[in-house]
Amino acid sequence: MESLMRLVLVLFPFFVVFFVPLDHVSSESISRANFPDGFVFGTASSAYQFEGAVKEGNKGESIWDTFTKEKPGKILDFSNADTTVDQYHRFHNDIDLMKDLRMDAYRFSISWSRIFPNGTGEVNPDGVKYYNSLIDALLAKGIKPYVTLYHWDLPQALEDRYEGWLSREVVDDFEHYAFTCFKAFGDRVKYWITFNEPHGVSIQGYDTGIQAPGRCSLLGHWFCKKGKSSVEPYIVAHNILLSHAAAYHTYQRNFKEKQRGQIGISLDAKWYEPMSDCDEDKDAARRAMDFGLGWFMDPLINGDYPASMKSLVEERLPKITPEMYKTIKGAFDYVGINHYTTLYARNDRTRIRKLILQDASSDSAVITSSFRGGVAIGERAGSSWLHIVPWGIRKLAVYVKDIYGNPPVFITENGMDEKNSPFIDMEKALKDDKRIGFHRDYLSNLSAAIR
Repeated sequence: MESLMRLVLVLFPFFVVFFVPLDHVSSESISRANFPDGFVFGTASSAYQFEGAVKEGNKGESIWDTFTKEKPGKILDFSNADTTVDQYHRFHNDIDLMKDLRMDAYRFSISWSRIFPNGTGEVNPDGVKYYNSLIDALLAKGIKPYVTLYHWDLPQALEDRYEGWLSREVVDDFEHYAFTCFKAFGDRVKYWITFNEPHGVSIQGYDTGIQAPGRCSLLGHWFCKKGKSSVEPYIVAHNILLSHAAAYHTYQRNFKEKQRGQIGISLDAKWYEPMSDCDEDKDAARRAMDFGLGWFMDPLINGDYPASMKSLVEERLPKITPEMYKTIKGAFDYVGINHYTTLYARNDRTRIRKLILQDASSDSAVITSSFRGGVAIGERAGSSWLHIVPWGIRKLAVYVKDIYGNPPVFITENGMDEKNSPFIDMEKALKDDKRIGFHRDYLSNLSAAIR
Protein backbone atom coordinates (compact mmCIF):
# COMPACT_ATOMS: atom_id res chain seq x y z
CA MET A 1 0.00 0.00 0.00
CA GLU A 2 1.27 3.49 -0.85
CA SER A 3 2.51 5.63 2.04
CA LEU A 4 0.28 8.59 2.82
CA MET A 5 1.09 12.01 4.24
CA ARG A 6 -0.49 12.52 7.65
CA LEU A 7 -0.85 16.22 8.28
CA VAL A 8 -2.51 19.00 6.42
CA LEU A 9 -0.29 22.02 5.90
CA VAL A 10 -2.16 25.28 5.36
CA LEU A 11 0.07 28.05 4.16
CA PHE A 12 -0.82 31.69 3.81
CA PRO A 13 1.69 34.52 3.76
CA PHE A 14 -0.12 36.80 6.17
CA PHE A 15 -3.24 37.13 8.28
CA VAL A 16 -5.66 39.94 7.62
CA VAL A 17 -7.96 39.51 10.57
CA PHE A 18 -11.19 41.35 11.09
CA PHE A 19 -13.38 40.93 14.14
CA VAL A 20 -16.36 38.69 13.52
CA PRO A 21 -18.58 36.86 16.04
CA LEU A 22 -16.59 33.93 17.39
CA ASP A 23 -19.58 31.68 17.88
CA HIS A 24 -21.13 31.86 14.41
CA VAL A 25 -19.12 30.14 11.69
CA SER A 26 -20.84 28.26 8.92
CA SER A 27 -18.98 25.05 8.14
CA GLU A 28 -21.53 23.37 5.87
CA SER A 29 -19.03 23.49 3.01
CA ILE A 30 -15.56 24.82 2.39
CA SER A 31 -13.55 25.15 -0.79
CA ARG A 32 -10.54 26.97 -2.18
CA ALA A 33 -12.88 29.78 -3.18
CA ASN A 34 -13.27 30.59 0.53
CA PHE A 35 -9.62 31.62 0.70
CA PRO A 36 -7.74 34.51 -0.90
CA ASP A 37 -5.62 34.20 -4.01
CA GLY A 38 -2.18 32.96 -3.05
CA PHE A 39 -3.41 30.66 -0.27
CA VAL A 40 -1.35 27.47 -0.40
CA PHE A 41 -2.62 24.02 0.55
CA GLY A 42 -0.10 21.34 1.33
CA THR A 43 0.88 18.36 3.41
CA ALA A 44 3.73 17.68 5.81
CA SER A 45 6.03 15.04 7.26
CA SER A 46 9.28 14.65 9.19
CA ALA A 47 12.40 12.72 8.23
CA TYR A 48 12.51 10.31 11.17
CA GLN A 49 8.82 9.44 10.93
CA PHE A 50 8.75 8.96 7.15
CA GLU A 51 12.08 8.19 5.53
CA GLY A 52 13.09 4.87 7.02
CA ALA A 53 16.37 3.59 5.53
CA VAL A 54 18.23 4.47 8.73
CA LYS A 55 21.26 2.41 7.74
CA GLU A 56 21.35 3.41 4.07
CA GLY A 57 23.12 6.24 2.28
CA ASN A 58 25.82 6.50 4.98
CA LYS A 59 23.36 8.09 7.39
CA GLY A 60 24.56 8.56 10.96
CA GLU A 61 22.53 7.72 14.04
CA SER A 62 20.22 10.30 15.62
CA ILE A 63 19.03 10.66 19.20
CA TRP A 64 15.72 9.11 18.12
CA ASP A 65 17.47 5.98 16.86
CA THR A 66 19.03 5.69 20.31
CA PHE A 67 15.82 6.54 22.14
CA THR A 68 13.72 3.88 20.39
CA LYS A 69 16.27 1.09 20.60
CA GLU A 70 18.23 1.60 23.79
CA LYS A 71 15.50 2.76 26.15
CA PRO A 72 12.99 -0.13 26.41
CA GLY A 73 9.44 0.89 27.18
CA LYS A 74 9.76 4.48 25.95
CA ILE A 75 7.84 3.51 22.81
CA LEU A 76 4.56 1.86 23.74
CA ASP A 77 4.63 -0.86 21.08
CA PHE A 78 8.47 -1.11 21.03
CA SER A 79 8.54 0.05 17.40
CA ASN A 80 11.27 2.08 15.72
CA ALA A 81 11.69 4.04 12.49
CA ASP A 82 14.02 1.71 10.61
CA THR A 83 11.45 1.43 7.79
CA THR A 84 8.33 3.52 8.61
CA VAL A 85 6.51 4.34 5.34
CA ASP A 86 9.79 4.03 3.45
CA GLN A 87 9.72 7.44 1.82
CA TYR A 88 13.46 7.19 1.16
CA HIS A 89 12.66 4.66 -1.57
CA ARG A 90 9.06 5.56 -2.42
CA PHE A 91 9.01 9.34 -2.58
CA HIS A 92 8.07 9.34 -6.27
CA ASN A 93 4.86 7.46 -5.44
CA ASP A 94 4.21 9.78 -2.51
CA ILE A 95 4.59 12.81 -4.75
CA ASP A 96 2.14 11.30 -7.26
CA LEU A 97 -0.38 10.98 -4.43
CA MET A 98 0.17 14.63 -3.46
CA LYS A 99 -0.37 15.67 -7.06
CA ASP A 100 -3.58 13.67 -7.23
CA LEU A 101 -4.75 15.47 -4.09
CA ARG A 102 -3.98 18.82 -5.77
CA MET A 103 -1.47 19.80 -3.12
CA ASP A 104 0.45 23.00 -3.77
CA ALA A 105 3.28 22.37 -1.31
CA TYR A 106 5.06 19.68 0.65
CA ARG A 107 6.79 20.39 3.94
CA PHE A 108 9.45 17.82 4.82
CA SER A 109 12.47 17.84 7.09
CA ILE A 110 16.11 17.13 6.35
CA SER A 111 17.82 14.63 8.62
CA TRP A 112 20.91 16.39 10.00
CA SER A 113 22.67 13.03 10.35
CA ARG A 114 22.07 12.28 6.67
CA ILE A 115 23.99 15.42 5.72
CA PHE A 116 26.59 15.15 8.52
CA PRO A 117 26.67 11.58 9.89
CA ASN A 118 28.84 12.79 12.79
CA GLY A 119 27.03 16.10 13.21
CA THR A 120 29.99 18.03 11.77
CA GLY A 121 32.95 17.35 9.50
CA GLU A 122 32.66 16.10 5.95
CA VAL A 123 29.38 16.45 4.06
CA ASN A 124 27.78 13.12 3.11
CA PRO A 125 27.26 13.22 -0.69
CA ASP A 126 24.66 10.42 -0.54
CA GLY A 127 22.49 12.54 1.75
CA VAL A 128 22.77 15.58 -0.50
CA LYS A 129 21.92 13.41 -3.52
CA TYR A 130 18.78 12.04 -1.86
CA TYR A 131 17.38 15.45 -0.96
CA ASN A 132 18.27 16.85 -4.36
CA SER A 133 16.26 14.03 -5.94
CA LEU A 134 13.30 14.66 -3.62
CA ILE A 135 13.30 18.41 -4.26
CA ASP A 136 13.63 17.99 -8.03
CA ALA A 137 10.81 15.43 -8.11
CA LEU A 138 8.51 17.80 -6.22
CA LEU A 139 9.25 20.71 -8.52
CA ALA A 140 8.71 18.52 -11.59
CA LYS A 141 5.14 17.98 -10.37
CA GLY A 142 4.59 21.65 -9.61
CA ILE A 143 4.78 21.17 -5.82
CA LYS A 144 6.76 23.72 -3.79
CA PRO A 145 9.16 22.35 -1.16
CA TYR A 146 8.99 23.81 2.34
CA VAL A 147 12.02 22.48 4.19
CA THR A 148 12.48 22.05 7.94
CA LEU A 149 16.09 21.86 9.07
CA TYR A 150 15.46 20.33 12.49
CA HIS A 151 12.54 18.08 13.36
CA TRP A 152 13.87 16.62 16.62
CA ASP A 153 16.52 14.21 15.24
CA LEU A 154 19.83 15.57 16.51
CA PRO A 155 22.87 13.53 15.44
CA GLN A 156 23.73 11.16 18.27
CA ALA A 157 27.38 12.10 17.86
CA LEU A 158 26.66 15.63 19.11
CA GLU A 159 24.66 14.29 22.06
CA ASP A 160 27.63 12.12 22.96
CA ARG A 161 30.19 14.87 22.38
CA TYR A 162 28.68 17.71 24.43
CA GLU A 163 25.08 16.77 25.42
CA GLY A 164 23.51 18.35 22.36
CA TRP A 165 21.13 21.25 22.99
CA LEU A 166 22.39 21.69 26.54
CA SER A 167 25.67 23.06 25.22
CA ARG A 168 26.28 26.42 23.56
CA GLU A 169 28.59 24.54 21.14
CA VAL A 170 25.51 23.35 19.27
CA VAL A 171 24.83 26.88 17.99
CA ASP A 172 27.90 26.92 15.74
CA ASP A 173 27.31 23.37 14.56
CA PHE A 174 23.69 24.10 13.67
CA GLU A 175 24.69 27.26 11.83
CA HIS A 176 27.23 25.26 9.79
CA TYR A 177 24.61 22.59 9.02
CA ALA A 178 22.10 25.25 7.98
CA PHE A 179 24.70 27.00 5.78
CA THR A 180 25.43 23.69 4.07
CA CYS A 181 21.73 23.09 3.33
CA PHE A 182 21.20 26.65 2.07
CA LYS A 183 24.18 26.25 -0.26
CA ALA A 184 23.13 22.80 -1.55
CA PHE A 185 19.38 23.29 -1.93
CA GLY A 186 18.62 27.01 -1.69
CA ASP A 187 18.58 27.58 -5.44
CA ARG A 188 15.27 25.64 -5.45
CA VAL A 189 14.00 25.86 -1.87
CA LYS A 190 12.47 29.27 -1.11
CA TYR A 191 10.83 28.51 2.24
CA TRP A 192 12.95 27.31 5.16
CA ILE A 193 11.87 26.38 8.69
CA THR A 194 14.77 26.24 11.12
CA PHE A 195 13.07 24.31 13.95
CA ASN A 196 9.89 22.38 14.42
CA GLU A 197 8.20 22.87 17.80
CA PRO A 198 11.09 23.93 20.03
CA HIS A 199 8.65 24.02 22.95
CA GLY A 200 7.98 20.31 22.44
CA VAL A 201 11.70 19.58 22.16
CA SER A 202 12.38 21.42 25.42
CA ILE A 203 9.52 20.06 27.53
CA GLN A 204 9.07 16.55 26.20
CA GLY A 205 12.78 15.88 25.72
CA TYR A 206 14.14 17.53 28.89
CA ASP A 207 11.26 17.94 31.37
CA THR A 208 8.99 14.90 31.10
CA GLY A 209 11.56 12.78 29.23
CA ILE A 210 8.92 11.13 27.05
CA GLN A 211 10.77 12.01 23.84
CA ALA A 212 14.41 11.94 22.78
CA PRO A 213 16.88 12.31 24.38
CA GLY A 214 14.69 11.31 27.32
CA ARG A 215 16.10 13.47 30.11
CA CYS A 216 14.17 14.40 33.26
CA SER A 217 14.36 14.39 37.05
CA LEU A 218 10.71 13.75 37.91
CA LEU A 219 10.12 11.90 41.19
CA GLY A 220 13.80 11.61 41.95
CA HIS A 221 14.88 10.32 38.53
CA TRP A 222 12.32 7.54 38.66
CA PHE A 223 11.61 7.90 34.93
CA CYS A 224 15.00 9.07 33.61
CA LYS A 225 18.58 8.41 34.62
CA LYS A 226 19.82 11.89 33.72
CA GLY A 227 18.42 15.40 33.63
CA LYS A 228 17.06 18.28 35.68
CA SER A 229 13.46 19.05 34.75
CA SER A 230 13.37 22.48 36.40
CA VAL A 231 16.45 23.83 34.58
CA GLU A 232 17.35 22.00 31.38
CA PRO A 233 14.24 22.88 29.33
CA TYR A 234 15.08 26.58 29.64
CA ILE A 235 18.72 26.05 28.61
CA VAL A 236 17.64 23.99 25.61
CA ALA A 237 15.06 26.55 24.48
CA HIS A 238 17.60 29.34 24.84
CA ASN A 239 20.17 27.53 22.72
CA ILE A 240 17.54 26.75 20.10
CA LEU A 241 16.63 30.45 19.87
CA LEU A 242 20.30 31.35 19.45
CA SER A 243 20.71 28.62 16.82
CA HIS A 244 17.65 29.82 14.93
CA ALA A 245 18.95 33.38 14.94
CA ALA A 246 22.39 32.24 13.79
CA ALA A 247 20.88 30.36 10.85
CA TYR A 248 18.64 33.31 9.96
CA HIS A 249 21.54 35.75 9.89
CA THR A 250 23.87 33.45 7.96
CA TYR A 251 21.18 33.22 5.29
CA GLN A 252 20.81 37.02 5.20
CA ARG A 253 24.58 37.50 4.84
CA ASN A 254 25.37 34.77 2.35
CA PHE A 255 22.29 33.73 0.39
CA LYS A 256 19.36 36.14 0.61
CA GLU A 257 20.40 38.45 -2.20
CA LYS A 258 20.79 35.67 -4.74
CA GLN A 259 18.34 33.01 -3.58
CA ARG A 260 15.52 35.31 -2.35
CA GLY A 261 14.20 32.74 0.11
CA GLN A 262 12.45 33.17 3.44
CA ILE A 263 13.39 31.84 6.87
CA GLY A 264 10.86 30.96 9.56
CA ILE A 265 10.34 28.76 12.60
CA SER A 266 7.38 26.49 13.44
CA LEU A 267 5.95 26.84 16.95
CA ASP A 268 3.43 24.51 18.55
CA ALA A 269 0.50 26.48 19.93
CA LYS A 270 -2.55 25.26 21.76
CA TRP A 271 -5.29 27.78 22.50
CA TYR A 272 -6.08 28.14 26.21
CA GLU A 273 -9.60 29.12 27.17
CA PRO A 274 -10.23 30.36 30.74
CA MET A 275 -12.00 27.76 32.84
CA SER A 276 -14.29 30.50 34.18
CA ASP A 277 -14.93 34.23 33.78
CA CYS A 278 -13.04 35.11 36.95
CA ASP A 279 -9.89 37.20 36.59
CA GLU A 280 -7.54 34.60 38.05
CA ASP A 281 -8.52 32.06 35.38
CA LYS A 282 -8.24 34.66 32.63
CA ASP A 283 -4.76 35.48 33.91
CA ALA A 284 -3.93 31.77 34.03
CA ALA A 285 -4.97 31.32 30.40
CA ARG A 286 -2.71 34.19 29.39
CA ARG A 287 0.19 32.71 31.38
CA ALA A 288 -0.36 29.40 29.63
CA MET A 289 -0.01 31.21 26.31
CA ASP A 290 3.16 32.93 27.57
CA PHE A 291 4.78 29.67 28.65
CA GLY A 292 3.81 28.00 25.36
CA LEU A 293 3.78 30.21 22.29
CA GLY A 294 5.19 33.28 24.04
CA TRP A 295 8.33 31.46 25.19
CA PHE A 296 9.60 31.80 21.61
CA MET A 297 7.40 34.48 20.03
CA ASP A 298 8.19 37.14 22.62
CA PRO A 299 11.97 36.97 22.06
CA LEU A 300 11.49 37.01 18.28
CA ILE A 301 9.06 39.95 18.38
CA ASN A 302 10.14 41.88 21.48
CA GLY A 303 13.67 40.65 22.12
CA ASP A 304 13.01 39.15 25.57
CA TYR A 305 11.08 36.42 27.36
CA PRO A 306 7.53 37.12 28.60
CA ALA A 307 7.31 39.05 31.87
CA SER A 308 5.34 36.22 33.48
CA MET A 309 8.14 33.76 32.73
CA LYS A 310 10.82 36.06 34.10
CA SER A 311 8.77 36.54 37.27
CA LEU A 312 7.98 32.88 37.90
CA VAL A 313 11.12 31.15 36.62
CA GLU A 314 13.53 33.78 37.96
CA GLU A 315 17.23 32.85 37.83
CA ARG A 316 16.58 29.52 36.08
CA LEU A 317 15.57 31.42 32.93
CA PRO A 318 18.68 32.32 30.90
CA LYS A 319 19.23 36.02 30.32
CA ILE A 320 18.96 37.53 26.88
CA THR A 321 21.92 39.88 26.78
CA PRO A 322 21.94 43.13 24.77
CA GLU A 323 24.01 41.38 22.09
CA MET A 324 21.56 38.44 21.95
CA TYR A 325 18.67 40.92 21.79
CA LYS A 326 20.10 42.37 18.57
CA THR A 327 20.48 38.89 17.11
CA ILE A 328 17.16 37.34 18.13
CA LYS A 329 14.66 40.18 17.78
CA GLY A 330 13.15 40.25 14.30
CA ALA A 331 15.09 37.16 13.17
CA PHE A 332 12.33 35.72 11.01
CA ASP A 333 10.53 36.30 7.74
CA TYR A 334 7.46 34.40 8.88
CA VAL A 335 6.25 32.29 11.79
CA GLY A 336 4.83 28.81 11.41
CA ILE A 337 2.05 27.76 13.77
CA ASN A 338 1.34 24.09 14.52
CA HIS A 339 -2.13 23.94 16.05
CA TYR A 340 -4.19 20.90 16.93
CA THR A 341 -6.35 21.46 19.99
CA THR A 342 -7.62 23.74 22.76
CA LEU A 343 -7.64 23.32 26.54
CA TYR A 344 -9.34 24.99 29.49
CA ALA A 345 -6.97 26.74 31.89
CA ARG A 346 -7.39 27.67 35.54
CA ASN A 347 -5.13 29.15 38.19
CA ASP A 348 -3.21 26.71 40.37
CA ARG A 349 -3.81 28.51 43.65
CA THR A 350 -2.08 25.98 45.87
CA ARG A 351 0.84 25.34 43.48
CA ILE A 352 0.32 21.68 44.21
CA ARG A 353 1.66 20.63 40.77
CA LYS A 354 4.86 22.56 41.42
CA LEU A 355 5.24 21.00 44.85
CA ILE A 356 4.94 17.49 43.41
CA LEU A 357 6.71 17.80 40.06
CA GLN A 358 9.41 20.44 40.64
CA ASP A 359 9.69 20.95 36.88
CA ALA A 360 9.43 23.57 34.15
CA SER A 361 5.92 22.63 33.02
CA SER A 362 4.51 23.52 36.45
CA ASP A 363 6.23 26.93 36.65
CA SER A 364 3.31 28.69 34.99
CA ALA A 365 0.98 27.91 37.93
CA VAL A 366 -1.72 26.77 35.52
CA ILE A 367 -3.86 23.64 35.59
CA THR A 368 -5.24 22.63 32.20
CA SER A 369 -8.08 20.30 31.34
CA SER A 370 -10.13 19.11 28.38
CA PHE A 371 -13.23 19.10 30.60
CA ARG A 372 -15.35 21.72 32.34
CA GLY A 373 -18.22 20.69 34.54
CA GLY A 374 -17.78 17.12 33.35
CA VAL A 375 -18.31 18.11 29.71
CA ALA A 376 -15.51 17.65 27.17
CA ILE A 377 -14.33 20.73 25.29
CA GLY A 378 -14.77 18.77 22.07
CA GLU A 379 -14.96 15.29 20.61
CA ARG A 380 -11.80 13.26 21.18
CA ALA A 381 -9.58 12.13 18.32
CA GLY A 382 -7.33 9.07 18.57
CA SER A 383 -4.87 10.57 21.07
CA SER A 384 -6.09 11.33 24.57
CA TRP A 385 -4.68 14.89 24.41
CA LEU A 386 -6.34 15.81 21.11
CA HIS A 387 -9.91 17.08 21.34
CA ILE A 388 -11.53 18.56 18.26
CA VAL A 389 -12.15 22.26 18.96
CA PRO A 390 -12.41 24.15 15.64
CA TRP A 391 -13.06 27.59 17.15
CA GLY A 392 -9.68 27.44 18.90
CA ILE A 393 -7.74 28.05 15.70
CA ARG A 394 -9.68 31.25 15.07
CA LYS A 395 -9.14 32.60 18.57
CA LEU A 396 -5.46 31.72 18.24
CA ALA A 397 -5.21 33.58 14.92
CA VAL A 398 -6.80 36.67 16.41
CA TYR A 399 -4.49 36.45 19.45
CA VAL A 400 -1.33 36.29 17.31
CA LYS A 401 -2.53 39.24 15.25
CA ASP A 402 -3.42 41.38 18.26
CA ILE A 403 -0.57 40.50 20.64
CA TYR A 404 2.29 40.26 18.16
CA GLY A 405 1.42 42.93 15.61
CA ASN A 406 0.09 40.76 12.76
CA PRO A 407 3.35 39.03 11.72
CA PRO A 408 3.45 36.85 8.58
CA VAL A 409 2.04 33.47 9.66
CA PHE A 410 1.78 30.04 8.06
CA ILE A 411 -0.27 27.23 9.59
CA THR A 412 2.42 24.59 9.22
CA GLU A 413 0.60 21.72 10.94
CA ASN A 414 -3.00 20.88 11.71
CA GLY A 415 -4.82 17.58 11.74
CA MET A 416 -6.11 14.68 13.80
CA ASP A 417 -5.35 11.03 14.37
CA GLU A 418 -7.51 7.98 14.93
CA LYS A 419 -6.86 4.84 16.93
CA ASN A 420 -5.11 2.04 15.09
CA SER A 421 -7.54 -0.59 13.86
CA PRO A 422 -5.42 -3.39 12.35
CA PHE A 423 -8.43 -5.50 11.41
CA ILE A 424 -10.52 -2.84 9.69
CA ASP A 425 -11.23 -3.44 5.99
CA MET A 426 -10.09 -0.96 3.35
CA GLU A 427 -13.57 0.24 2.36
CA LYS A 428 -14.45 1.15 5.92
CA ALA A 429 -11.06 2.74 6.54
CA LEU A 430 -11.48 5.02 3.56
CA LYS A 431 -14.84 6.28 4.83
CA ASP A 432 -13.04 9.04 6.68
CA ASP A 433 -15.95 11.26 7.69
CA LYS A 434 -14.52 12.30 11.05
CA ARG A 435 -11.29 13.64 9.54
CA ILE A 436 -13.18 15.31 6.70
CA GLY A 437 -15.33 17.08 9.28
CA PHE A 438 -12.24 18.09 11.28
CA HIS A 439 -10.58 19.80 8.33
CA ARG A 440 -13.80 21.37 7.11
CA ASP A 441 -14.53 22.94 10.49
CA TYR A 442 -10.96 24.10 11.23
CA LEU A 443 -10.60 25.56 7.74
CA SER A 444 -13.95 27.33 8.09
CA ASN A 445 -12.76 29.01 11.28
CA LEU A 446 -9.43 29.92 9.72
CA SER A 447 -11.23 31.40 6.72
CA ALA A 448 -13.37 33.48 9.07
CA ALA A 449 -10.25 34.73 10.86
CA ILE A 450 -8.64 35.81 7.57
CA ARG A 451 -11.78 37.68 6.54
